[in-house]
Amino acid sequence: MIELSAATFCLQWATGGLAFLWVTTRRREVGIGYGWLMRASYGSIAAIGVFVGFRYDDAFAREMVTAAVVAATTIALVVSVVRRRAGVEKERERVAVKSARITEMTGIDRDIDGPRDDVPEFPPVLDLIPPIIGVVGLVIAADVGGGPFALSLLRLLAGAAFLGAVTDAMLLGHWYLVQPGLGRGPLLELVRWTAVTWPIEVVAMLLPTGMVSVFDGTIDDGYGGILGWFWLACAITTIGLVYVTRAALKERYYSAVMAATGLLYLAILTAFGTDLVARAVLS
Repeated sequence: MIELSAATFCLQWATGGLAFLWVTTRRREVGIGYGWLMRASYGSIAAIGVFVGFRYDDAFAREMVTAAVVAATTIALVVSVVRRRAGVEKERERVAVKSARITEMTGIDRDIDGPRDDVPEFPPVLDLIPPIIGVVGLVIAADVGGGPFALSLLRLLAGAAFLGAVTDAMLLGHWYLVQPGLGRGPLLELVRWTAVTWPIEVVAMLLPTGMVSVFDGTIDDGYGGILGWFWLACAITTIGLVYVTRAALKERYYSAVMAATGLLYLAILTAFGTDLVARAVLS
């Protein structure tokens, strides 16, 4: 029987996604609306985890920590909405340069509706609080999930980072449609993090008792070993897609960003296969 804790998975995914949201917002380059999208999305995922946990599981401490993740994410979202007029630092710099160029060309000096310097900016450190709380919840989840605690925790943390990085990269790729003048630095950073977390995720799933036991027949996946080979195909395909995405982003044309986003769509599917198939077989 394949068993998975949906509540733990929701907490894992939300924790990783919110952690890499901070990786992006700390750069102060991406528009304020991107943070709204991400906080609302991951806050909702965590809220689903709370509901599912209380409804179907018996891990009160984990659910309370997940609820704290929802609360901290909501606070960060509210603060970012209240301070939306400030935009972000590098966006204000771009607007100032654009305004100066227009004034120089036309001789007309007028105010441009955009980010304001006289409004406090959203502090990115608020985006760091929810994932820190989430890590506490993952520690609790590893303890109640059964099996060796250290290995369970490693797999949860590795999965959170891996899935969070690839999901954020795909969503950020779409944000370039909203903010076409955005440099590729934030997206390249998330793609690099996906590549860095991939081997940690794969090794964590191979450590005994792990996917090696599926390949040698010690663990029966119920499908004659097919799930083991499917997992291996997902793992190899994911890192292949990551490197192809990195190559696409080396192209100068704007369409390269859209091509990279499409590749990241596929990478999300294979990344989830890498994490979920292994956890299902080994549960």
